[in-house]
Order: sequence, then structure tokens, then C-alpha cells
Amino acid sequence: MTSLVHLHFHVRDLKASRAFYEKFLGARPVKALDDYVKFLPSIAPINLALTPAKEGAPSSPAGHLGIQVETPHAVQEHLTRVKAAGLDVREEQGVNCCHANQDKFWVQDPDGRAWEIYHLNYDLPAKAESKSGACCADALCPGS
Repeated sequence: MTSLVHLHFHVRDLKASRAFYEKFLGARPVKALDDYVKFLPSIAPINLALTPAKEGAPSSPAGHLGIQVETPHAVQEHLTRVKAAGLDVREEQGVNCCHANQDKFWVQDPDGRAWEIYHLNYDLPAKAESKSGACCADALCPGS
């Protein structure tokens, strides 16, 4: 068995989050109950669980999450699939960001968690800003 990274998110709207992750991950849940949804998508070795946030509890999105793919072509395949599913995306192709040049795109889940699917084209010797003047700390990345 391949090891999986387990992510468990408390979400404000389980139905909206399920719909988002079905589109983003290109997979249906392997388990779906009234108070729990679990995904084991083929896109990445993750076990993603969603449960409703407690009443009045604030959503606590991570800085951002990402899936690194093996080729720029894979980025484009996922970009095409995610756009066809109707999700809003922000594309960044050939950008210098942080310590690497990357092809990527960003989406945001209903609770404000930013996700990127990216290919690392090559490492940079020093931290760099993207062409837009931002990097992982822009409007799509919570906490910026």
C-alpha cells in the first residue's frame, strides 16, 4: 500500500465543500455520510476527510496546500479538467515564486483554503517574487 497524507478539514458547509472537492479532485467520495465525507483521489496520495465545523467555530484555513505533479503537461490536464468543472482558477505559467520557477494554477475551497497544482520547472538560487509582485502570499493565499 502507498502511504497517504491525511488531511482533515472542518468546513462550514459540508455540501458545498463536497461539491468543490469532487470538482477539484476529479473524484467522488469513497464515503459520504450526513456528517462526514472522505476522498481518496487518484490525483495525489491523500486521504481527505471533511466534517462540519462546530457551530460558531471560525474556519481555520492553512496558509495554502498544493499538489506537485510530474510535468507541465499534467498541470495543463488538471487545469483543463478543473475549468471544465466550473471552478474559478488563477493561472500562473512560468512564474518565479519563492525559490523556484513553476507552472501552476490556484483554486480556493468554500472555506478559503487556497490550493495549487504545480510543476517545479527549476530551482532558483534565491527567493524570487512572481511577475505580479506576489508569491504564495497573495489574495488567494489566506493570511496574506
